[in-house]
Amino acid sequence: MAVDSAGVVLQVGQERHDTGSHPENATRIEEVVAGLEAAGELSSRPVTEALAASVEAIEAVHVPGHVEAIRDLAERGGGWIDADTCVSPASYEVALEAAGGAVEAVEMVTSGRAPASFALVRPPGHHATPDRAMGFCLFNNVAVAARHAQASLGIERVAILDWDVHHGNGTQDVFREDPSVLFVSLHQWPLYPGTGWLDERGSGEGRGTTLNLPMPPGAGDRHWVEAVERAALPAIESFGPGLILISAGQDGHYRDGLSDQGLTIDGFSRMAGLVRSLGDSLGAGVVAVHEGGYNPATLPSLDRAILRSLGDPSAPPDESEGRPTVPEPEEADWAERLAAMEAAARAA
Repeated sequence: MAVDSAGVVLQVGQERHDTGSHPENATRIEEVVAGLEAAGELSSRPVTEALAASVEAIEAVHVPGHVEAIRDLAERGGGWIDADTCVSPASYEVALEAAGGAVEAVEMVTSGRAPASFALVRPPGHHATPDRAMGFCLFNNVAVAARHAQASLGIERVAILDWDVHHGNGTQDVFREDPSVLFVSLHQWPLYPGTGWLDERGSGEGRGTTLNLPMPPGAGDRHWVEAVERAALPAIESFGPGLILISAGQDGHYRDGLSDQGLTIDGFSRMAGLVRSLGDSLGAGVVAVHEGGYNPATLPSLDRAILRSLGDPSAPPDESEGRPTVPEPEEADWAERLAAMEAAARAA
């Protein structure tokens, strides 16, 4: 086993969170795991199983009433919370396991079992606010992992980089007033849930520790990598975290039906490698937690490339793709947007 191999946390039984034909369904993670197994990726790196997070760990992020509401709805047989978010009879238990998988991924890195890790879990979490489930999300997995790192592992400062194509409004809400957690989000704007503009920078003592980098429709690899290199990473480096968490949603891929972006395998691979390299320079572990990505035909290749780059930032993806057909933003408009992002990062 290579010492630089990124570890993987697998969630056994995630299909019990039964969402039927919903875009966020069990096939997403099943296809990723099958692809990793077929490529021999799981035999060459540390692998562990997601175990349920404690209720106390969940309530470090969510109000008790929210946790009770999810449990009660599941015990009653499930139902729809809103037009996007459903609960099945096993969803409460599976959601605890998803959050626990994010926690285990942090433990894997901080214990020295791997230099980086990727938690392949569902349901996703970054839309879940302290008191509300929404946007396919029940509990905020990455926020639970961040609080665990601080409360149980002595990591004082945590940075969260969210590259899901939808704004991580829930994570932003959790840490809005907290100066010990830097939240950086790249996302298409405008798009669900409608939040995440440049002027949303946190409040109170947390003013300046929220950085939103809204990407225009049609943005592709070059645009996303430039935003990461010139805005996201400088802000994280200046913050000086002891741990970097990635809310890794691959729904900005050009073949994903829920966005209008032009990212390819190469773009995601490069972003993962850049974050791992920064983590190495800071002496901070890097942990990715799966969020969105709704095309089972492309997710295995995307996640495999991310995993490889987390393990070896210099490794190029072993697959290439055709050129995206989405129209790119006008160059002058992009230059103006990027300059605004850089200014926001300097102010963070």
